[in-house]
Amino acid sequence: MAARVLPLLLVVVVAAAMARAPTAHAWGKEGHYMVCKIAEGFLTKEAATAVKELLPGWAGGELAETCSWADTERFRYRWSSPLHFADTPGDCQFNYARDCHNTNGEKDMCVVGAINNYTNALEDSSSPYDPTESLMFLAHFVGDVHQPLHCGHVKDLGGNTIIVHWYTRKSNLHHVWDVNVIETALKEFYNEDVSTMIKAIKMNITDEWSTEEKQWETCRSRTKTCADKYAEESAKLACKAYEGVEQESTLEDDYFFAALPVVQKRIAQGGVRLAAILNRIFSGNKVQSS
Repeated sequence: MAARVLPLLLVVVVAAAMARAPTAHAWGKEGHYMVCKIAEGFLTKEAATAVKELLPGWAGGELAETCSWADTERFRYRWSSPLHFADTPGDCQFNYARDCHNTNGEKDMCVVGAINNYTNALEDSSSPYDPTESLMFLAHFVGDVHQPLHCGHVKDLGGNTIIVHWYTRKSNLHHVWDVNVIETALKEFYNEDVSTMIKAIKMNITDEWSTEEKQWETCRSRTKTCADKYAEESAKLACKAYEGVEQESTLEDDYFFAALPVVQKRIAQGGVRLAAILNRIFSGNKVQSS
């Protein structure tokens, strides 16, 4: 994604952004906070220092406090709406050349293109982009690409048009994966405490997923971020998320207990990979865990 793309396409993509605005939210505020809080623990000292220097004053020195910013600003930056997702025709695969565009056909206008773009902007000291906003966009979009329904099916806007009942509450399939699964888990297992859920996910990283964690952060590409791989994973998971779901389906315990491990693992992967990208930008790809 060339550094010039976003400003030049501002006027062009407004209509498309408005059409797809409902999918701008991913994970909800809590999910994005968890992704970035996990990432903070995997930053090197050099990267952590660089990140803190770029954070706005209102963040209080915490990257996690900024990670929903891209959603809250979506009406001010309407051109950014297509950058939150990368939907597919429903074949359970993500293909950058085919799928990374907005509804007007402008290439690179998807979450994978955005991750690549803002990574390049942070690596290039001559970039015209504001580095603080680049950091906040990057942190948010890495979270987005790990939410399976942000690589859902074009025909239903990533599950937004599939109306379901989450237990007794009306919702839609996209919102189930953005918010409902996390809210239910917080209520049932974590006493409504986000920090407790973060600790549980961190324990899984060091225990159950310890043999996988290094693979998550590995990216051998010298020219991009491997975000296309993360979208490919989400596209496959999205296909499973659609299974057995129809208009007006009622989703209860069976669906919740199948979805929760996926949500927790994707949050973990998003955090580890965000840290890896930031470490690569700011400190030569060295990683520490805490």
